[in-house]
Amino acid sequence: MTVLHIEGARTILADDIVETAVTIAEGHIVAVGGAAPVAARRLDGRGLVLAPALIDIHGDAFERQVMPRPDVFFPMQAAILETDRQLAANGIATAYHALTLSWEPGLRSLATAEAFIAALAVLAPRLTVENRVQLRWETFALDAVGLIRRALSGPLLPALAFNDHTTMSMRAIGMPVTERPFVMADTDVADSDDPRLLLRLAGNARRAGVSADAYLALLAGQWERRDEVAAAVAAVATMGRAAGAPMLSHDDSQPEMRRHFAGLGAGIAEFPMCAVTARDARARGEPVVLGAPNVVRGGSHIGSLDAAAMIEAGDCDILASDYFYPAMLAAVARLWQDRRAPLPRLWALVSAHPARALGLGDRGVIAPGKRADLVLVDWPEGQVPSVRLTLSAGRVAHLSGALPG
Repeated sequence: MTVLHIEGARTILADDIVETAVTIAEGHIVAVGGAAPVAARRLDGRGLVLAPALIDIHGDAFERQVMPRPDVFFPMQAAILETDRQLAANGIATAYHALTLSWEPGLRSLATAEAFIAALAVLAPRLTVENRVQLRWETFALDAVGLIRRALSGPLLPALAFNDHTTMSMRAIGMPVTERPFVMADTDVADSDDPRLLLRLAGNARRAGVSADAYLALLAGQWERRDEVAAAVAAVATMGRAAGAPMLSHDDSQPEMRRHFAGLGAGIAEFPMCAVTARDARARGEPVVLGAPNVVRGGSHIGSLDAAAMIEAGDCDILASDYFYPAMLAAVARLWQDRRAPLPRLWALVSAHPARALGLGDRGVIAPGKRADLVLVDWPEGQVPSVRLTLSAGRVAHLSGALPG
C-alpha cells in the first residue's frame, strides 16, 4: 500500500485556509495534520495550494472532441480518452458529461448518445478521473425514453436534466430567450414562413449536419407532437426518482417553470435565465447552478445572468464548466482576485456544493475518511493558477513537471 503525505501546502478546508499536511492511503484521506507515517512518500507542497479536486456538474466541451469540425466526427473512444485527459489537467476529478438526448440528427442525436455511453462503459477502467453522464434530455425527444431507462441502470448513476430548447427555438421573433413563457400560446410562436426564423436556426442546423430548411421541417414535426410532452416528462421523472438520480431543470426562464420541475423531483436549478427565477429557487432551498465561463468572461454569452454578481449576493451555489473545462479554476481565481467572497466559500462552488447536490457524500472536502480527490495548484499572488497535480481516489491522474518531494 502506497501512503502519500503532502506537507507544507496552503490547504483549503471547509471554512479556512491553513498550512498543514494531508495523508492519503487506499484512495482516501486518512489524516489532516500530523507527522508523516513511517514509509510514507512525502510530497513537498510548499508554495502551492492544496484543495479538493473539482466536480463538474455540467460540461459539454467533450462535444469538440467528438465533432472537432462541423459534421466531422472522430472515433468515440479516442474522443473520450482525450476528454478524460483534459479533465484531469484542469483539476476535475468528477465530471458529469452533459450528453444531449435530442430529436436532432448528428452530434446530439440519440445514436451519438448511445455510442458515447457504450464507449464510456468500455473505457471506464482506463480513465484517469471519474467520468459520469448527465442525461441532458430534450423533452420533445420522445423516442429517448428507452435510452434513459437503460442509462439509469448503468454502473455509475447518471444525473438527469430536463431541457426544452424546442420551445426556445419556436418562440416568437423578437421575444428575448430569457423571457419565453412556461406554456406558449399561439401568439408566442414564431411564424414558420418568417425568414428570421431560418437565421435563428442556422447554427443548430450546422450542428445537426442539415440545411436550415431541413432543420425547420424537423422542428415543425416535433412541434406537432407537443401535446405528448407533458406525459413523457412525468414518466421520465418517475423513472429518475425511482433510480435515485439527481435531477435538474435547465434554462428555466420563469419561476413557475422551475417550480413545475421541482415538483417532479428535479431539485437542482441549472442555468436559470433570470434573477427572479434563481432567487425563487434558492428561497425554497434548491441549489442554483451557473456557468463558470460567465464569470471569466464578465457576463453570459446569451445575455442571461451575471454569475459573479449572483455569487457575491449569495444567489448561486455551484459553478459548472459548461462549454470550457478551464473555466472552473479560472472563475474561482477571478472571483478571489475581485474579492467577491472568501476563498473557501468560492472553492465550495466547484467542490463541496456540487458534491452535496449530486449526492456524492464521499468527496468534495478535505477531511479524514473522504475520497482522496485532490488538486495541487501553482497559484502565485495575482496570477492565473495552474494545476500541478490531480489525484483521483488517491491515484495520479495528472502531473505537470516533477512530482514534488
